[in-house]
Amino acid sequence: MKVLLVLIISFVLTTIISRLFISDWNLILSGNVAMMLMLWFASLGHFMFTKGMAMMMPSFIPFKVGLVYLTGVMEIILGLLLVINATRHIAGIILLIMFVIMLPANINAAIKHVDFEKATYNGSGTGYLWFRIPLQLLFIAWILYFSIGI
Repeated sequence: MKVLLVLIISFVLTTIISRLFISDWNLILSGNVAMMLMLWFASLGHFMFTKGMAMMMPSFIPFKVGLVYLTGVMEIILGLLLVINATRHIAGIILLIMFVIMLPANINAAIKHVDFEKATYNGSGTGYLWFRIPLQLLFIAWILYFSIGI
C-alpha cells in the first residue's frame, strides 16, 4: 500500500537527514515527520477520490461527503501538529481516535468491494483486510510510540 511506503521511506530519509545535519538520530522527530507526510499523502485521497471514499462508509452514516472532506482537512492539520512539540501529544490522541473510528469504514469497504479510486464496487474485497487491519494497528502503535510516548 502506498501510504506504508510513504511512511517508511520518509522515516528513513528524515532519520538520515537528522543524523547528517543535527548530528543526532532524532527518531521521535523523524517518526512524527514521517507520520505527517503519510497523513498529508493520505489526505489527497479525500479530495481526489471523494465519491469513492464516501462509498466506503456504512449506510447509516449521514453527511458522508462532508465527513470525507472533514477528515482530509483533519489529517493535514493533525499531521502538522505532530511536528510541534507543544501539540504533539494531543494531536496523537486525536489521531488514535480517528484511526479507530475509520476502521469500520475500511471493513465496510472491503465487504462491499469498494474501489475508492474508481468509485465502483469492483475492489479487492475482504482480502484487503488482511493488510489493512495490521496497517491500522501499525499506525496506532506508531502514534503511541512517536507522538504520545507510550
